[in-house]
Amino acid sequence: MKKYNPTSPGRRAAEVIDWRKFLTKKEPEKRLVFGFHRAQGRNNYGRITTRHKGGRVKALYRAVDFMYDKKDTPAVVESLEYDPNRSGFIALVKYRDGERRYMLAPQNLAVGAKVIVSEKAPIELGSRTVLRNIPVGTFVYNVELYPGRGAVLVRSAGIGAQVLATEDNTATLKLPSGEIRVVSSSSWASIGMVSNPEHSFMTIGKAGRNRRLGIRPTVRGTVMNPRDHAHGGGEGKTQLGLRRPKTPWGKTARGVKTRKKNRKSNKFILQRRK
Repeated sequence: MKKYNPTSPGRRAAEVIDWRKFLTKKEPEKRLVFGFHRAQGRNNYGRITTRHKGGRVKALYRAVDFMYDKKDTPAVVESLEYDPNRSGFIALVKYRDGERRYMLAPQNLAVGAKVIVSEKAPIELGSRTVLRNIPVGTFVYNVELYPGRGAVLVRSAGIGAQVLATEDNTATLKLPSGEIRVVSSSSWASIGMVSNPEHSFMTIGKAGRNRRLGIRPTVRGTVMNPRDHAHGGGEGKTQLGLRRPKTPWGKTARGVKTRKKNRKSNKFILQRRK
């Protein structure tokens, strides 16, 4: 972690990751970046559907490969780079036929390392294979929920899912949230844990940095008017006045299960997250 000299109140508290110890390249690969429009919490009518989003700095999108459809072709890691659109680092890999792609980098991946996507891939850092071929106890990331649809699980910085058991058609994973879930043993997963584990230790330091990250201010419900929030109203600071906390839309909040009881995927969850 890197601390700044206290030249201002915001600098005094700020603590960030020292990127130079991990990354090897500043500018992204031109063929793999493009501009894009951020929804910023709005739907196609322009109405806010997710609060507290918007107003961040512009950033080019890196075309990270989550499909991994280039199989049985060895690749070499050329560089480790920063991606402003995700918490983990990304790696630029060059395949034997000359094609370059971005992939989500695992921890301790080094420039020059060899990776491959194959059912017969060795259990080595960054390589990718099907879950039925991965030994019990191994940590994986970039996990497919459905075979062939691309990686959707375990993609944030510093996390990994542990393989608890594998059978003929199913594999049991312990996800970072603590949930134990069954997925198809034909689903693909990458070996290792996502890079940048220090991400959770960063200290923003000032409100302006959060605005640049696209996070808008959050206002407490108790200081709102009654028409804007169930906690609002009253003269001065008042108690909640409710049996339990409510959301801005009047639904019970904090500690309430929100998952529907008859979801088809319930049978695949062996143990709920805490």
